[in-house]
Amino acid sequence: MSESHSEALLREVAALPSLPGVYRYFDAQDQLLYVGKAISLKKRVSSYFQKNHGGTRTGHMVSKIVRMETTVVRSEAEALLLENNLIKTQNPKYNILFRDDKSYPYLKMTGVSSTAKLLTDGPVAPVAAQFSRVSYYRGGVEKKHRYFGPYPSAWAVKEAILLMQKVFRLRTCEDPVFNNRSRPCLLYQIKRCSAPCVGHISAQDYANDVADAEKFLRGDAQGVMKHLETRMMAHADKLEFEQAAELRNQVAALSNVLHQQSMDNVEDRDVDILAVKVQGGKACVNLAMVRGGRHLGDRPYFPVHVEDAAGLTDDNQTDDEADSPAPQVVAEIQVLEAFLSQHYIDVPMPPTLIVSEPVSKHLLKMLSEQVGFKVTAIHQPREQRRAWLDMAQTNAALQLARLLAEEGSQQARTRALAEALDLTLENLEALRVECFDISHTAGEATQASCVVFHHHKMQNAEYRRFNIDGITPGDDYAAMRQVLTRRYSKVAEALNEAKHAGQAPAGNGRLPDLVLVDGGKGQVAMAREVFEQLGLDLSLIVGVEKGEGRKVGLEELVFADGRDKVYLGSDSAALMLVAQIRDEAHRFAITGMRAQRAKVRVGGGKLEEIAGVGPKRRARLLQRFGGVRGVTLASAEDIATVEGISRELAEEIYRALH
Repeated sequence: MSESHSEALLREVAALPSLPGVYRYFDAQDQLLYVGKAISLKKRVSSYFQKNHGGTRTGHMVSKIVRMETTVVRSEAEALLLENNLIKTQNPKYNILFRDDKSYPYLKMTGVSSTAKLLTDGPVAPVAAQFSRVSYYRGGVEKKHRYFGPYPSAWAVKEAILLMQKVFRLRTCEDPVFNNRSRPCLLYQIKRCSAPCVGHISAQDYANDVADAEKFLRGDAQGVMKHLETRMMAHADKLEFEQAAELRNQVAALSNVLHQQSMDNVEDRDVDILAVKVQGGKACVNLAMVRGGRHLGDRPYFPVHVEDAAGLTDDNQTDDEADSPAPQVVAEIQVLEAFLSQHYIDVPMPPTLIVSEPVSKHLLKMLSEQVGFKVTAIHQPREQRRAWLDMAQTNAALQLARLLAEEGSQQARTRALAEALDLTLENLEALRVECFDISHTAGEATQASCVVFHHHKMQNAEYRRFNIDGITPGDDYAAMRQVLTRRYSKVAEALNEAKHAGQAPAGNGRLPDLVLVDGGKGQVAMAREVFEQLGLDLSLIVGVEKGEGRKVGLEELVFADGRDKVYLGSDSAALMLVAQIRDEAHRFAITGMRAQRAKVRVGGGKLEEIAGVGPKRRARLLQRFGGVRGVTLASAEDIATVEGISRELAEEIYRALH
């Protein structure tokens, strides 16, 4: 194998130190092929160039290596962290990659201000800072608040908040609303809040409820039950039957929750259950979460590069083969270990994992060093844990089957579109479609959208919006001219430069294979003019013209190069793809237009930006008129009736908002 590599590269390999580190391989185009880690860089990297890998994927990858980079680190755990950070940020072709998506949501309890004086029964109105609020949260954490989770989905957090309302009757309202209440809200009427905003519960009793809620979320449900029963009996002994009845209702609600959720396993407080399924070159890892003894739900993950990385020997095996779980790491183990290595870089890791495949003890040791406590992986669980794993495995299989079905359907649609439009493509996955749409409200806040379809799916990261100005309001043709000119003028320049240099266009110089415009002959004619001025291929332009009665399924395709209109048929897979792309462009344009319109209407006159309107006055205004829109619709005379707002300030607010 080493015969195909340069002497300089082999000398570099021979000079590597016997220290832990991370290595990166690059091909002739300087594309990153692979990232790996090693206890000994010299031993690990040398094995790639000294062994004969034959026609395996490892051999195919090694044959492409022309350059490498290495980084020495202090420990193998540090190498694991660096390796997976590089995989996630640089996307090497031969590493299994779990792409980052939205961060996990948490349940947040606001911290009670240490300077806030606990209220007793008196004439002073309650203050929000004295009563913890429970809310949905996603983002960075602050030490002054308490966070519970992470939860696998927003739905799971909202279910937990509903539980906090039903059992402990904690408030969910924002502080300005709380501080400006004069009577209990509807949540109090339906027994979902104890109405601390109007003094229906003392700060001390509310604090007790918050403490019980936190214990419950941490898994001490039985302790909470005993505490509530003790408090109930104490009130009964003092003949305080009303308070005892409230606690009795809490005990009943909590008992019902415990029964519904079958919380009979108090040993497993925080556990992650991981099941992996690999099929057809695709993989799914289903992650189910148990927090505080409660099963919160699950979440599927779909890695990329599974097919390229399959069978590739990597450093998830140790350099000591005796520690390796098997001579050949199977695909399921590869995927699972890649997930463990990458997922817990940014996500808190529980001490116990229940896994569908055996995990390398060496990897667990490194993860333990990384997180600062011992991590245990249980491969063949029993009883309740077995039920959890069976459920996760079933979900992994179902989610992967859904993905394969969707991808197969989408690929069929791509093929049907290419055939319907006579697009000559060697690789259907390379088909790139850009679609444009215009949106405005009676000419106000005109925006154009450009969405991208590539690799058989919509590429959200490549979407673009264009603010349209300098045109007659409502002139959709002029708006289309402007957006196409702005989008493709630089492409045309790059194409001309590449042509004069005798090179193939790259990067910004690549045109899409199809340019869709949402409109009929008029919009297509406008696109034709732009492409003629820029010297671009007219055959790329296709208009999506609404059919008779503007009914879905009756759309016709209009061409800029003079071809006759085409009706594909309501059940055509090609038309389904065109409609999918067109509808996404429409959605993206409308959301951008609405945001721009709201910004234009409010202008610089947001309440918090108006001189003389502080937090208290802003809260009074919002409470009186039901939000910023209500304040905007109010007259200066109406605004002046709000407590603390003078006539002069009311006129200033009115002017700022209009």
